[in-house]
Amino acid sequence: MSTAGLKAINHIVVLMLENRSFDHMLGYLYHDAGNTSPLGQPFEGLTGKESCPGSDGTATPVRQITPSTPNAYLLPGADPGEGYSATNNQLYGSQAPPPAGAVAPMTGFVTDYAAAIKENQAKGWYVVPGTTEDMIMSCHTPTTLPVLSGLARGFAVCDHWYCSAPTMTMPNRAFVCAGTSQGHLDDKTKKFTVPSVFGLLGKHKLSWRIYGYTRAPLTKLDFPDTATAPKANTGLFTDFQADCASGKLPAYAFLEPSWSSTGNSQHPNYDVARGEQLILDVYHAVRGGPAWNSTLLIITYDEHGGCYDHVSPPWGATPPDAAPGEFGFDFTRFGPRVPTVLISPLIKAGTVFRAPGTVPLDHTSILATVEHRWSLPALTHRDAVAPDLGGVLTLTTPRTDDPLAGVSAPSSTAIPHALATQPSHLQLIHEALLAEAGLPPEPTPRA
Repeated sequence: MSTAGLKAINHIVVLMLENRSFDHMLGYLYHDAGNTSPLGQPFEGLTGKESCPGSDGTATPVRQITPSTPNAYLLPGADPGEGYSATNNQLYGSQAPPPAGAVAPMTGFVTDYAAAIKENQAKGWYVVPGTTEDMIMSCHTPTTLPVLSGLARGFAVCDHWYCSAPTMTMPNRAFVCAGTSQGHLDDKTKKFTVPSVFGLLGKHKLSWRIYGYTRAPLTKLDFPDTATAPKANTGLFTDFQADCASGKLPAYAFLEPSWSSTGNSQHPNYDVARGEQLILDVYHAVRGGPAWNSTLLIITYDEHGGCYDHVSPPWGATPPDAAPGEFGFDFTRFGPRVPTVLISPLIKAGTVFRAPGTVPLDHTSILATVEHRWSLPALTHRDAVAPDLGGVLTLTTPRTDDPLAGVSAPSSTAIPHALATQPSHLQLIHEALLAEAGLPPEPTPRA
């Protein structure tokens, strides 16, 4: 627990994006510096020598995505395999659960992606023309992601932040909000029956708000204490910008992207450049407001989404509760690494932040940070032992420089009509939750 730095923080803002692995987004962050940060800290990025066997058994090397790479912002070109079985296949080469404690060789990504491409095509999902199995080994560089990379270099990057469970979106979003998925490991379960961090904050008279992008947030419908919360506890991105500018930012703010296939969630195979613009807009909103000096902004991703990463997720995770896990999973294994960047004027530029002890950072570290800052009880056994983020706040005087001065987001891709008219997975989940709550469906976006 590192509460000293947290005392200077009065606002925690979280933007959680979709389905990208650490290597895929930030693996080349410090490649040109020998994977060492400007502060001399080691960074577990890509060397360029990593590979996975392809369908024919030959090594498929990792490769860089640059601005000149065809369809750079739509790569890997199709939606990779998601979920518990697909993740096992990507990490261990088999959909079967691995033996307890087995170190994942991280060699099944290409062959699993080959199967995913065929599945995409069979379901009629849009696949970028020319997509091949080796494209899952394509990883962005700072030249293609100037915003995310600029923040990672200008503040702090977490190179050992893991999603909370080796599976898909809704379980991991449940962990970031409630510290548990109640044993669930797929998106068939769309809502949960446990208390969330939002209800915990409200119970202790602390302000919170969930912001959708242009539509009511999905997260509001996920938990009993958010579903019944006053309307004032939710808003849109324009409300977030207004709250930042007017000094009305809540103690805890949770932001969602636009879920549509033309939106800014960065879910494969949607346009990553639009997510870059969203990250930039969030940063500008927070930095331009009066609460900047007392705000910690966290940019993270819910899960790896089948994108390549070379680091084996650790074992030794604490099961959150006694709920029996689906597929026989006992929640003692973390999911793959996801990109996470920590932003505050109280953070030294060039920081590579890791947990100080043996328990790594995961999504419940956000809960631990909220709980430790405001002396709140833990929601589950998992967040009770999770390390918080206070140790990254090492400066006592806020910085005045702007690492993103002059930086703009890359130009958005012209979305193909076949993709633009395809409802997204999370749009469908949102519609199902609205129907279950007896609320009218939201209109499908036009191409």
